[in-house]
Amino acid sequence: MEVPQRRGFVNITPQVEAAVTESGVREGLVLVNAMHITASVFINDDECGLHRDYERWLEALAPHEPTNQYRHNQTGEDNADAHLKRQIMGREVVVAITNGRLDFGPWEQIFYGEFDGARRKRVLVKVVGQ
Repeated sequence: MEVPQRRGFVNITPQVEAAVTESGVREGLVLVNAMHITASVFINDDECGLHRDYERWLEALAPHEPTNQYRHNQTGEDNADAHLKRQIMGREVVVAITNGRLDFGPWEQIFYGEFDGARRKRVLVKVVGQ
């Protein structure tokens, strides 16, 4: 993953669906994991107003500035807020696979949440089952 802005949400459902299809698993689970400490994977609705609400809510809970409010940033970093935002939004999701498809509830989609972007990171997709 590479999000050019500092923060953003990317719908990765199509990539996860492709991995499930390629695996040939008909009944099982898929784990989707943000493999970085300032990124998240979560499930919710793909609605732009909700994404703006997330952005505003997360910034209120853990504002980026002033960066000197965080002890972590005294190490030369400026991303303490990103670590906190990731903790709130979660590290990974697990989704059931039924009949070869992601078994979602209504409107559910999988998102990658970036909180300290502008550099390459990776997402792990692990499909297990029969």
